[in-house]
Amino acid sequence: MTDLAEDIRACRLCTARFAATKTQHQPRPVPWFRPSARLLIAGQAPGLQVHEKGRPFDDRSGDRLRDWLGIDRDTFYDLDRVAVVPMAFCFPGYDARGSDLPPPPICSTTWHDAVIGGLTGLRLRVVIGAYAQAYHLGRKGPLTETVRGFRDHLPDAIPLPHPSWRNTGWLKKNPWFETDLLPVLRQKVKEALGD
Repeated sequence: MTDLAEDIRACRLCTARFAATKTQHQPRPVPWFRPSARLLIAGQAPGLQVHEKGRPFDDRSGDRLRDWLGIDRDTFYDLDRVAVVPMAFCFPGYDARGSDLPPPPICSTTWHDAVIGGLTGLRLRVVIGAYAQAYHLGRKGPLTETVRGFRDHLPDAIPLPHPSWRNTGWLKKNPWFETDLLPVLRQKVKEALGD
């Protein structure tokens, strides 16, 4: 898996694609996994801050996610316990309106089966957003419906919305997320990370 992470880090498949975005950036894949990881955070793609820092969820969204999970930063960034594997390992850039571009499919088709297959210690997958839910859960439906039906994916997976602060309105409209889902999520994370 170390070689696989290095191969991903060296990947430049999307150089021309990213140069054509509003941000005109170079690829900077951020692989964050080891075979021993017990908890998988499966998301969409790194944001600009991750691109700049080289560390997943090292922003306000990460703070919210860690709160949802009930774990601290040290636990979250312990590669032996937690893997972060988005559908694209690089920041995809922004479109002309400044909106996030979707993860390029070439990333998941090139790398995902090998990465996921190598995570032999996995006990729980936390699946964030529609792109990751389509891959990991086979779900291509409304995100709210998928997240509301989180019990359908237990005991090995729990779908979540993105922890972005842009989703605060969604959280207010769906109070069941905090009252019903979060206690189950925190308990499952505790069990997955326990010895």
